Amino acid sequence: MNFFLAALGVLGVASSGPLIAATLGATSVSALAIAFWRNAIGAAVMASPVLVTDPRQFGRVTPREFRWAVLAAVALALHFAFFITSLQLTSVAAATALVCLQSGWIAVFQLFRGVRHRWQVLVGLGMAFGGVVAITGFDMGTSPDALLGDLLAVAGGALAGLYTLAGGKARETMGTGTYTTLCYGMCAAVVALLALVSRQPLVGFEAPGWLGIVAITVCAQLVGHTAFNHLLATMSPLLVSMIILLEIPGAALLAAVFLDESLPAGTYAGLTLILVGLAVVLAGQRRRRPERPGEARVAELGTD
Repeated sequence: MNFFLAALGVLGVASSGPLIAATLGATSVSALAIAFWRNAIGAAVMASPVLVTDPRQFGRVTPREFRWAVLAAVALALHFAFFITSLQLTSVAAATALVCLQSGWIAVFQLFRGVRHRWQVLVGLGMAFGGVVAITGFDMGTSPDALLGDLLAVAGGALAGLYTLAGGKARETMGTGTYTTLCYGMCAAVVALLALVSRQPLVGFEAPGWLGIVAITVCAQLVGHTAFNHLLATMSPLLVSMIILLEIPGAALLAAVFLDESLPAGTYAGLTLILVGLAVVLAGQRRRRPERPGEARVAELGTD
């Protein structure tokens, strides 16, 4: 059963990039519309069991918890805006690999917070960010749009790391259902504001566009992330984190098969460096001392 759930989870999260790229390319759906509806639907789904079992949980949210949830929501909203937009400019494989640097960014942020990492973590970070240099270098020679897409994906990964750290602080005392409902709901509100300012429509799409939005939400968020959350109860966070990294080659393979996406050999080398580097980062944290309260767990990878 764990093997089946792991395969389902990888397929779910790996489908995110190809599904988003296909929806943006074949319909009138805007980038921010995908981010808005994904989070709005997610908030509604997560709120339902809380409202049924104990709706008073929302009234017990403290000002401190709320502030951390707001920071997480803003970071998540910008993450989605940057990542989804990047899929319109660069390849699915490159965007997915670059945004998956979330775990690397968390390790970097922890360095600035005074956390001492083992040398393996530092080596892995060097390899992963070396992969970034390889990908952006090749895309720089391809087109300015591809390079801009790469940079947006890198920024999206950093924002995902900030989202995870802020969410870790909020979840020290908040239940998962309460936190995710507030975070996703506020994220949807921030995205709606961004859509208003940038004049991107959130409604009025054709049927295939709505089908794409539903498919992205169900496959990536409700199926993929739910499967990994379940596995965390039966498998080690390190192993789950390693399995999640299969999103990188999985997205590249799906994009090659269904979107006929082909990449130069140098880009594939960059993808490999990122994949191996992140694996080394995660493995290097295996013997660290137990986490301090609020410190991000390495398993909290992927918001896509």
